[in-house]
Amino acid sequence: MYDLNQLNSICSKCNRCRLYENRTNIVFGEGNPQTDLMFVGEGPGSNEDRLGRPFVGKAGHLLDKMLKAIDLTRDEIYITNIVKCRPPGNRNPQESEIEKCLPYLRWQVKIIQPKIIVSLGSISAKVLINEDIKITKDRGRIFTKGKIKFIPSLHPAYLLRNPNAKKDSWEDFKLISKTLKELRSR
Repeated sequence: MYDLNQLNSICSKCNRCRLYENRTNIVFGEGNPQTDLMFVGEGPGSNEDRLGRPFVGKAGHLLDKMLKAIDLTRDEIYITNIVKCRPPGNRNPQESEIEKCLPYLRWQVKIIQPKIIVSLGSISAKVLINEDIKITKDRGRIFTKGKIKFIPSLHPAYLLRNPNAKKDSWEDFKLISKTLKELRSR
């Protein structure tokens, strides 16, 4: 079985879809590989592509504040995306791109073995939980698949465009915190 460094190295050479053609860096993921809590977005933006790190732009700064509000830091979680290369013009990843990149995410999950995965945004929720999920209707609920609890939540970029939705995300993050504390107390 690979470790994260080996998988990152393999991923950095990937040319399975056309997204590799315009990338500056892959955005593999970062954080604590022994965590119980993983966050999965949809794909890197321009800042992430430039720096090779997930969630480092305005949405990432908002995510950091949200984590801090539930007494967590990036060092305590693992954060990644469905696709590891930036879609042009920050468009949504296409189904074929997701299919080509999904094995990397599956390996990350297999290596890290999180107990909770928070899907940030509609695309992440549809890929990880159920293709019929409606993020605005189903966010804040817990879905269990195997040994993993999935919690869909709104993407921080969505919250920047729709500040009134922050109260819903706050409820999601309180649920994340409560679920994590319950798992750790067992």
